[in-house]
Formats: sequence, C-alpha cells, structure tokens
Amino acid sequence: MLPTHGRYDYHPWPTRQAYAWPGEARLAVYLGVNLEHFAFGEGLGAELAPGGPQPDVLNFAWRDYGNRVGAWRLIELLDEFALPATVLLNSAMYDYAPSLVAAHRARGDEIAGHGRTNSERQSVLPEAEEQRLIAESTAAILRHEGQAPRGWLSPWIAESRTTPDLLAEAGYAYTLNWCADDAPIWMRTRGGRLLAIPYPQEVNDIPAIVARKDGAAQFADMIVDDLEERLLQVRDGLPQVMGIALHPYLVGQPYRLRQLRRALAHLSARRGVVWITTAGGVLDHVRTLPPGTIPGD
Repeated sequence: MLPTHGRYDYHPWPTRQAYAWPGEARLAVYLGVNLEHFAFGEGLGAELAPGGPQPDVLNFAWRDYGNRVGAWRLIELLDEFALPATVLLNSAMYDYAPSLVAAHRARGDEIAGHGRTNSERQSVLPEAEEQRLIAESTAAILRHEGQAPRGWLSPWIAESRTTPDLLAEAGYAYTLNWCADDAPIWMRTRGGRLLAIPYPQEVNDIPAIVARKDGAAQFADMIVDDLEERLLQVRDGLPQVMGIALHPYLVGQPYRLRQLRRALAHLSARRGVVWITTAGGVLDHVRTLPPGTIPGD
C-alpha cells in the first residue's frame, strides 16, 4: 500500500446518499473572495510577470491594486447582483485596509481565516509555529468581528501533516484546503472531525489566469460552463457544491471585471435553481442532515 494521509476513506460517487440543499436545490454555489496582503521586498506573492531582484515593485504594486481599487469594484459588482461572499481574510488586512474589511462586514459577508499574510506558507513551519500562526489569525478575526471564524483556507493552500489537527483543535469547523470532491466530506483529526468543503482549483482565477494564462473571457466562460454542466450532473439526485475563487488584484482589473459581470449575471439568473450561499451556509445545512448522510459520518 502507498502511504496515505488517513484523513478520509474512498467513497465512490455513485454510492453516495442523496439529499437536498435549501429550497430543494441540488447545487450550492458560493463565492470565495480572497483579501490578501503581502510583505514589501520579501516573501511569496503571485506574479504578473517574472519578478526581478527585491524589492519587486512591479508585482507588489500590481497585487496592491486589488486592495486599493479592485476589491471595491468587486463589492459594487456583488451588490449589483445581491450576491453573498465568503471572505478569505489575511489577518494583516485589519492593519492595512480596515475599511475594506468593514465594507464586507457591512454586507453581512462571512469572514473565514486565511492566515496572517500570503507572503508565507504554514506548511514549512514547525508545529508550534504553525499553531501560533493559526492562533494569531483567529484572534484578530475574533477581536474585530466579535466571533471566531468557522472556516479556514491556508495561504497558498499549503498544509503540514498536522494542519487539519491544529485547525480542529483551534475550534475550526470546516476547511477549504482539500479539493478532492464535489460535495462536503468529513475528515478525521486528532481533535475530532473537520468538514472539508470543496474549494475550486479550476474555477479559480489564480491557476486560470496566472498559471494557465487564460483570458478574462475564458475565465468567465469557465464559470458559466462549470455551473451549467453541474446542473446537468445533479439530475442524478446527488448534491454538489460549486465554489468560485476570486482575487481582487486579478478580477478587479476593469477588463476582467466586465467579463466577470457577465458570468455573475448568468449565475444570478439561476436563482431558484441553485442555492447561492456561503461556505458557512453549507456547513450549517450539513449539520442539519441525518447522521450517515455525509461521507465520513
């Protein structure tokens, strides 16, 4: 046998139990809006073009556009279609752009943990340091929002071998790190179970636009095609979760925002057929289902 993580067992799709989302919908859709801050002159960061020696002003300023302009345009677009969001928040944003976080708070958006900054990976840290990273990020959200986050997405989706354990022990109820399924599954940890909610690595502007160099129209088409294909697939009675991952320094650029507007208009027109929610909303509904419904129960 190959080495295994031991977090979940294999559950073939055709053997799953059928259940419905609210309104008898079979497809749940949520938007994951990444609000990220980066260190100047050091650390990790997505690149518009290959970076030179630090300080890499070109790529730092390109990313900073997202917090200064793009994220505000994205909020206007979300308001236009009355769409909720799960905000995946670097806690450094409270110091850098508190009014931006406040704007999402005013919308009633869910705030989920996304580390301290996207200039670092938690996967390379000793366990005690990773535990401190999670604790510091969690404490900042609790202090500013009045409640602790229930969900977590690691910066760069980087995990150590103990990350799920540390998240459960820190009080987290769900993780977005594991993109192994089209529906929520329960994962085993040493501190109890943790719900893995699908987070996209395909319908995600980072791998699409930064890695594969897809154009703005291609990314919008990807959202529409993913939605429509899933609506065909859920005719088998088995529910799915579709996430759409957005980074304001990418989709907040005007020409990309115009194409995103087209995709979100299409999504909005599907209200009543799909359940437009947040990742936390998925968690809440899963908790109402009979025991044994979700793989890993």
